[in-house]
Amino acid sequence: MKLAHPLIAEFFGTALLLAVVVGSGIMGERLGSGNQALILLVNSTATGVGLVALVLAFAPLSGAHFNPVVSLMLAARGDLSWRALLGYVLAQCLGAVAGVIATHAMFGLPLLETAVKPRPGFNLMWSEFVATVGLLFVIHRVSRSRPEAVAYAVGCYIAAAYWFTSSTSFANPAVTLARGLTDSFTGIRPVDEPGFIAAQLLAAALMVLGLRATVSRPARS
Repeated sequence: MKLAHPLIAEFFGTALLLAVVVGSGIMGERLGSGNQALILLVNSTATGVGLVALVLAFAPLSGAHFNPVVSLMLAARGDLSWRALLGYVLAQCLGAVAGVIATHAMFGLPLLETAVKPRPGFNLMWSEFVATVGLLFVIHRVSRSRPEAVAYAVGCYIAAAYWFTSSTSFANPAVTLARGLTDSFTGIRPVDEPGFIAAQLLAAALMVLGLRATVSRPARS
């Protein structure tokens, strides 16, 4: 398969993921009468089931990463070439922004906004680190033992992580960047994005180091 085909799949898959995340947040706000727990329930449920559908649909085309740190881990594991990694990351970031634009158009909003929702503090950055480590570990282990179940494992994990993390588990640098462009329930102030992304990349680096240590560890006699 030519590299362009997986990149197109990553672009459209990530765009649809952002449509699910941002669109369900906007719909939840409009229908939830200010009930934050109900809005989060709508947002997390839609994201979880949407992820299952998108991974099932796009996995045969590109692996359905939709996430730069997932692509980085899989490159370190040998499942994605380092040459393809940059293209994947670029396609994911552009797709994420396109997803926000498409979603805003559906709801009659300005195509791009600057988010004002504050998400500051070490506790949220730590939450992103934990959420990202958990996501990468789930993908690594399930894809090795039961690859047919990856879509369900990822969808269930993200839906749960919306609730057990204080940051609501972005766990994705491309998603984080794009959510700075929507002034809705799922938004994040651009000034808070670097801390989230740094935590996500640190989690990815930890997973990569762990994988390399496991691979290079000599077998016991």
